[in-house]
Amino acid sequence: MKTFHNILIILILQLLCVQQNMFAQDTLVVTEPVKHKFKPETFKATMMAVSFPGLGQIYNRKYWKIPVVYIGFGALIYSAGFNGKNYNLYMKAYQDFTDNIKATDSYLKVISPTVDQKTYDPVVYPNSYVPSIYSYYKNAMLQMVDYYKRYRDLSYIGIAGWYLISILDANVDASLFNYDIGPNLNLTLAPVQMTLPGGFIGAGLSVGLKINF
Repeated sequence: MKTFHNILIILILQLLCVQQNMFAQDTLVVTEPVKHKFKPETFKATMMAVSFPGLGQIYNRKYWKIPVVYIGFGALIYSAGFNGKNYNLYMKAYQDFTDNIKATDSYLKVISPTVDQKTYDPVVYPNSYVPSIYSYYKNAMLQMVDYYKRYRDLSYIGIAGWYLISILDANVDASLFNYDIGPNLNLTLAPVQMTLPGGFIGAGLSVGLKINF
C-alpha cells in the first residue's frame, strides 16, 4: 500500500512538471526587432558623390537636393555651349573679315544687313569702303571673340566648381547627419568686458550654444 502511495505521488509530480513546461512554451515573449537609426558613412557618401553627381545626396537621403544639383549642372553646361557656339561664330567671322579671300564672308552673319557692305568691306569693295568703319567692325568682332571665350572658359570652371561643391555637400551632410539641431539648443548672447590695447576697457559680446536638459 505504501509503495502504491509513493508511485501515485511521483505520477502527480511528473504531470505537474509536464503542464508547467507546456504553459512555459505557450507563453513565449515576442520582442520587436530593434530599429537602428540610419547614419551615413562620410567616406562612402564622398566616394559616391565623386563617382557620379547626385549619388552622394541619394545615399544621404537628401532627395530634395538632387534637382538642385542637376539644375546647376544643366545651367552651366548650357552656358558653356552657348558661349562656345558664339565664340566659334565670331572667331570665324573675324578670320574671314581680315583675310583677302572674297569667298569667305561668314562675317555677314554678325554684321547687321542694314549696314551697307560697300562701307566696310575692303576685299569686295576696295574703292568704296571706309577705313574707320572697317576698323570699327574689326575691333568689335575681336571684342566679341574675347567676350565669349572668357565666359565659355568661366562656364567650364563653373562646371568643375559645381562638381566639387556637390561632393563637399555630400561629405558635410554625412558628417552632420545626426548633429543635434533640436529645440534644446539655444543661441546665447552675453555682454563681456574686454581689455583693449593701451589698457582701456571696452564692452563686447560673446556668442555661445546652450543645451537645455
